[in-house]
Parts: sequence; C-alpha cells; structure tokens
Amino acid sequence: MRHSFLMNERIYLRAVEPEDMDIMYEMENDPSMWDISNFTVPYSRYVLRQYIEGSQCDVFADKQLRLMIVRKSDQCILGTIDITDFVPLHSRGEVGIAVHKDYRQQGYATDALKLLCEYAFDFLSLSQLYAHVMTDNEVCVKLFTSCGFVQCGILKNWLQVEGCYKDALLLQCLNPKK
Repeated sequence: MRHSFLMNERIYLRAVEPEDMDIMYEMENDPSMWDISNFTVPYSRYVLRQYIEGSQCDVFADKQLRLMIVRKSDQCILGTIDITDFVPLHSRGEVGIAVHKDYRQQGYATDALKLLCEYAFDFLSLSQLYAHVMTDNEVCVKLFTSCGFVQCGILKNWLQVEGCYKDALLLQCLNPKK
C-alpha cells in the first residue's frame, strides 16, 4: 500500500481553496497573532484573494507552501501551517503555524507539525526545517521540541512586541535520513 502524506487519523493538510477566505481573513487580522508575524498591517480580502489565486501550491515554484489544517471528522478548518523562506539551493525552509484560538491546546498543532515534517523530509527531501520562537512562548517551544526540533541559537532583540524587543530561539530540525 502506498504511503499517504499529509494525513493522520484526526486531521489532514490540504492546499488553500477560495472557500478558505473567511477563516484566513479572520486569522490574519487577529491582533494576537501579529506578534509572531512580520506584517504590520491588516490583510484585505483583495490581497488574500490574490494570494490564493496566484499560488501554484508548489514550494519549488512559490518558494513557500501554505496548507490548511482540517479536522477529518467534520471538515472544520483549524488553522494553517506554512513553509516560508524556502531556499532550494540549501534545501531548507522556515516553518510557521497558526491554529485558530478556538482549537488551541488540543494537539492539532502537534499533529500538523509532524505531518508537515514527514512530508518535507520524506516526500520533498528537504534537508532541514527551522523556526523562530519567542523565548517566553513556552507552549510553542514545547510544540517544536516535541516534534524533533532542537534549539541551536538565541537571536537577541529579534522581535519587537508592544514596543519592547524580545529574544527568539532558533529551532532546527534536520532530516534524519540525510
């Protein structure tokens, strides 16, 4: 039987569809999520529509990949998981994950991150994935370390949050088969 990527018993990861506009709009414009992104303005529906229409859903073409996290039992959209800043020459990319506030602390982020790592390493043959996480974000640090990421550095004053600079951990996961 052929191995099925991007799916486990609880969730699956899929490409972004036009129907995802409302949940993406809500999540991208949630001020509590802005601390972890590099964007300083709200997204318009127009910009999100352009993103969805322009994406080829091919990490090698787009240099990024956004997938929707979907609960299998009821097709509920739980959040998004991304590979960004993809560099084909070095076969690496940065991981970002956002789970809607109503579905946090239920293990969905762990499921999604494990599936993404499996896909990135076993199917795409990437060499490594990495993430930047604020040092005081214990939940996020625990998420990444539970999925095989290890701390390999501290970036001083890396993120500006509410007028104060905060340190970020650089977490890295190497492909175990390379």
